[in-house]
Amino acid sequence: MLKLTSQDITLLQSAPDKLTAIDAIAADLTSKGFVAEGYIDGMINREKQNSTFLGNGIAIPHGTTDTRDLVKQTGITVHHFPQGVQWGDNNTVYVAIGIAAKSDEHLEILKQLTKVLSDEGIEECLRLAKTKDEIIAILNGQAQLNVDFDASLIQRLFPASDMIQMSAVAGGLLSNTGCAESEFVAELVTKKPTHLGKGLWLVSSDKAVKRTGISFVTTANDCNYQGEPVKGLIAIAACNHAHKNALNTIGQLVFSQQQETLLNADTPQLLTIFNNNEVDTSTEDEPSSLPSDNTGIFKIKNVHGLHARPGAMLVAEAKRFESTIKVANLNGDSKPVNAKSLMKIIAMGVRHGHELQFTAEGADAPQAIEAIGQAISAGLGEG
Repeated sequence: MLKLTSQDITLLQSAPDKLTAIDAIAADLTSKGFVAEGYIDGMINREKQNSTFLGNGIAIPHGTTDTRDLVKQTGITVHHFPQGVQWGDNNTVYVAIGIAAKSDEHLEILKQLTKVLSDEGIEECLRLAKTKDEIIAILNGQAQLNVDFDASLIQRLFPASDMIQMSAVAGGLLSNTGCAESEFVAELVTKKPTHLGKGLWLVSSDKAVKRTGISFVTTANDCNYQGEPVKGLIAIAACNHAHKNALNTIGQLVFSQQQETLLNADTPQLLTIFNNNEVDTSTEDEPSSLPSDNTGIFKIKNVHGLHARPGAMLVAEAKRFESTIKVANLNGDSKPVNAKSLMKIIAMGVRHGHELQFTAEGADAPQAIEAIGQAISAGLGEG
């Protein structure tokens, strides 16, 4: 399986448009011996057929099937565009992954990418990345995208008598959960916190921090700090940008003078407030209980499976219908996903000969299943 290395990454690139970016990526693939001259034509033609934008700031420019004979060796090159490149339809790309594939070896990379793309915060992390290792960690799903905040980082109604005790408890919670080391706690108790109003305070440090996390402490006692009441303290241990969404939430509450929303919240409510970017009540990926007459099983004929182009064709066909459409790879983990999401489709890792089960629910469900079956039988744009 192909794996990203630092040699695959080119940082600090810029391009006025996507064609310029693709030209540079094609030249890189050529110089590395992955493709022969002329592969760029296939990459441009592919882009004209279907955009290679995947989502969350990532595109995967690659050639067409009729330029596959120009591929000398399967390989990839990753170009980082911190200022972004417009990829069409108001989509901005911060990382473009050029792919040269002789077979379906690249499907594993696409599968990994689409799993990463389902996480919130990827686009911002890619934009702010400074090193090759950061890019690799993000694309491999190893980067911290969400701030650590769970019940173990909450201490309500602690009998504190001053701010030092509040800071010590807040720092201790972050230390106990592995976000920071003891030096962080020592730093925290010496720092001057910021009053956010109505007795809510904020303090932060990046000293000896291993993972970005937030702790929240309220006091059961009446105490003050520099003449202002102390009711609650938010402590942040920061080593990346994972706390950005939580800070935005805090800022919105303070701006609207709703500090009591935090100070009076119980633990489940606090978890919802700080982790609202993670809350997902949709049933998009849950097994479907649709009637059998709105179900169809079709075998993929495409030699190289559902890579970007046939995947996009399948999604386009599904989007023609109003019905909710799920698909499961019966040769994979059989977990149904949204058939109208390119990321979800590619993440299934569908190869030649795999059987897909489609289920649909809605007024045009029978027509949707029939049309999808016909599109697959026709080769999804690949004959």
